[in-house]
Amino acid sequence: MYNRQAAVQYANLWWNSRNPAFPNFDVDCTNYISQCLLAGGAPMRGAPNRERGWWIQQGNWSFSWSVAHSLRWYLEGSKTGLKATRVQTAEQLDIGDIIFYDFQGDGRIDHSVIVTSIQNGIPYVNAHTSDSINRAYFYQDSTAYTPNMTYYFYHIDDSFA
Repeated sequence: MYNRQAAVQYANLWWNSRNPAFPNFDVDCTNYISQCLLAGGAPMRGAPNRERGWWIQQGNWSFSWSVAHSLRWYLEGSKTGLKATRVQTAEQLDIGDIIFYDFQGDGRIDHSVIVTSIQNGIPYVNAHTSDSINRAYFYQDSTAYTPNMTYYFYHIDDSFA
C-alpha cells in the first residue's frame, strides 16, 4: 500500500538538504522524488540492470531512479510494483503524486516534483535541484519556464500488487 503521508513527510524533511544515505546529483530532482516514493513504501525491482525497473543498491541505480524522462516512462509502463496512471488535469492529483515538466514542449521530460499539499484545488509541490517547498505546481516563476511548457500528471497507484 502506498503511504502518501509518509512520502510527503519525507519530502518535507529533506526538501532543502540531502539524505547522506543516498547519492547526491547536480541535477537531483528525480533522485529526490525516488527517495520520496521509496519512503512511501514503493517496492524496487529490476536490479542490477540499469535500463530496467526502478531501484538503487550498493552505489548503483537504474536510470529511472535518477532521470526524470526515464522515471516518467517507467511509471507509464509498469504493470507490477510501483505503478502510476497518467491523468489529464492537476485536479485529479492527490498528495504523494508526481508531476513531470517538459520545459520546452519538445517531448523530453526535464524535471519532476512531488505533490505535498492541495490548496483550493491547486497542487503544491516540493522539488530538488532548485530546492523548493510548497510551491504552486504552475512553475511560472521558474527560470526554466517557457510558454511551451507541458505538464505530465501521474497518480501513483495505491496498491503495489
